[in-house]
Amino acid sequence: MYRVKEMFYTLQGEGAQTGRPAVFCRFSKCNLWNGREKDRANSICSFCDTDFVGTDGQNGGEFADAMSLAKAIADLWPASGGEGRTRHGRVRPYVVCTGGEPLLQLDVPLIDALHGLGFEVGVETNGTLPAPAGVDWLCVSPKAAAVLAVTRCDELKLVYPQAQAMPERFSGFDADYFYLSPMASPDATATSDPLKWENTRRAIEYCLEHPQWRLTLQTHKLVGID
Repeated sequence: MYRVKEMFYTLQGEGAQTGRPAVFCRFSKCNLWNGREKDRANSICSFCDTDFVGTDGQNGGEFADAMSLAKAIADLWPASGGEGRTRHGRVRPYVVCTGGEPLLQLDVPLIDALHGLGFEVGVETNGTLPAPAGVDWLCVSPKAAAVLAVTRCDELKLVYPQAQAMPERFSGFDADYFYLSPMASPDATATSDPLKWENTRRAIEYCLEHPQWRLTLQTHKLVGID
C-alpha cells in the first residue's frame, strides 16, 4: 500500500534539473516532522513549507500495489509529449518522488514498475534512510543534525542557513553537484522579491567565496507554477 498526498505534472523548479518537465509524486508522511503545527518547534526539521499529511491532495490517494501507482503517474504524463531525443540521446519521461520523506515508501517494486513504463526516477530525500536500488537521480537535502544514511548522491541541496547543517559539514560529501537553497528570511514579509531577502544575499556571498557551491532558487514560486 502506498499513500500519496498529491501528484501533478509541472516543471522542476530548483536544483540541477531546473526547468525539466516532470510528474511530481508527493508521498505522505515524514520521519523528521509529523506535519502538525503544534509539534513543529520540537521537530528535527522545523522549517518545512510543504503539506504532506494525508492523501487528500490533487490526484492523491491510496494505491494497493506498485503497478497501480505507476500507471497513475504515467497517466499524468502528456500523451503528446513522446520521449524525444537530444544530441545526448533519448529523453525519457521523468517522475520526481518527494514528500514528506519518499524513502519511507518508495521501494524496488515501484521503481521497477516505473522503469517498465519508460520513466526515469528522481528522488528528493532528507538522506536519513537508505535509497533503494534503481534510482536514476538522487537529490539529498540534509536537515539540522539528522544523521545521513545516504553516502553518495547526484545532487546535494542544502537549505541555507541551518545552524546544525552548514555547508562546511558537507564539503567532502560524495556528490556531483552542491547547491545552496536560501531559507525564507525573516524579512520575507517585507518584500515579495527573494533576491532582496537576507538569506538569499548570504547564500550568494557564500557561493562566491566557495565555488564548490551553486545557488538555486525556487523558480516555480517565482513564476507562479506548482
